[in-house]
Amino acid sequence: MSDPMRRLTDNLRRSSIVRFLDHFARLFPDGHLKDLVVDELGPDRTMAVGGHRVVNFGSDSFLGLDRDPRVIEALERGAREWGTHNGASRAFASVRANAEAEARLARWLGTGSALIYPSVTLANVGAIPALMGRNDVLAVDAHAHNSIQEGAKIAGANGAKVVTFANSDPAALGRALRDAGPSRASMVAVDGVFSMSGTLAPLAGLNEVALEHGAILYVDDAHGTGTLGHRGIGTVRDALGGYDNAVVVGSLSKAFSCFGGFVGCSAEVKELLKMRSSTFIFGGPVPPPYLEAVLAALDIIDSDEYESINARLQTNVRRLVAGMRRIGLAVLGGSQPILSILVGDEADTLAAGRFLFDRGYYVQSVVFPAVPYHAGVLRIQANANHPPGAIDGLLGALEELRRAVPMPGPEALARHAA
Repeated sequence: MSDPMRRLTDNLRRSSIVRFLDHFARLFPDGHLKDLVVDELGPDRTMAVGGHRVVNFGSDSFLGLDRDPRVIEALERGAREWGTHNGASRAFASVRANAEAEARLARWLGTGSALIYPSVTLANVGAIPALMGRNDVLAVDAHAHNSIQEGAKIAGANGAKVVTFANSDPAALGRALRDAGPSRASMVAVDGVFSMSGTLAPLAGLNEVALEHGAILYVDDAHGTGTLGHRGIGTVRDALGGYDNAVVVGSLSKAFSCFGGFVGCSAEVKELLKMRSSTFIFGGPVPPPYLEAVLAALDIIDSDEYESINARLQTNVRRLVAGMRRIGLAVLGGSQPILSILVGDEADTLAAGRFLFDRGYYVQSVVFPAVPYHAGVLRIQANANHPPGAIDGLLGALEELRRAVPMPGPEALARHAA
């Protein structure tokens, strides 16, 4: 390694986050459960990892469409028709399947238009700076997804005034917008469903405050897409009645089980994003086979069949929530498929995840900096194709865990919220 490269890596090793993560990696070499290599995935959400076979409660393919033969066949057909990649920035050309998918997504959502990006992260990192620039005010929820935070940094570097407000607090939003002073334009960026807690943003209250201050809402609804609202359209239309004052971002790689993300917006905003969004202009497209799969997934989601699939998912969510509360755990969320159990201490959180893994259940142990310090959680994601026996087995393992690892009860939720 050259001296300049060594100096670079040595300096990076000195950063507080790297030192913190290195410390826990050394303390828990077998319990960190990050950067796993999965050797096999089964149809009933089993997976093989390092010689262990476990039930995967860490998958965000909420509806189980990753195993649906119609989606798989569409992907295969798309590869035969288009090849594996069309090899061009969308600023120059898009395949017909891309145009069809955007039109179908817009009709399904009820927005005027939709614009597909290769991921939700690239959508947020590209769309936020495209919409907010010099002399604008961007207010960001304190618990907004990392990709919103990164997009806000770019907007701030381009001259926007970026302010933060307390999580899901309309009054705090009002104070932040008032203190920010006059602006050319203003926008409030928030998650529809917060990815670490599974809680829903109070969109109606936030929108009311936004309108009072001449601001629009920008809602990252990646975790609500396909699981909440009429036929899975997410949180925004149910909360606001429409999209007159909102831009919505959705995922094509969670409930859709495909690839990419999208921005739902008016036709005019779409045209402006195509001119101003760097990740759209200079990034690559979603590979065409996955666009065919998106269309197949949308055929299922935007049909009467969706109700039966989502009913299975919601049954599993209720079964998990009821069981976890019966055990006496501090459960965050509960109205949709992301359920987080508050543990607190980082070491206890990692030990809890390992305890469950050794008993045949994989959940995500989430610690700082993904959540606040000493607010570690076990993040559990329910899927429509989790068998009832797997859910009951996880609940039995959680009951054992409650006796083996110090864990707070429901009374801790009020302190956590504060």
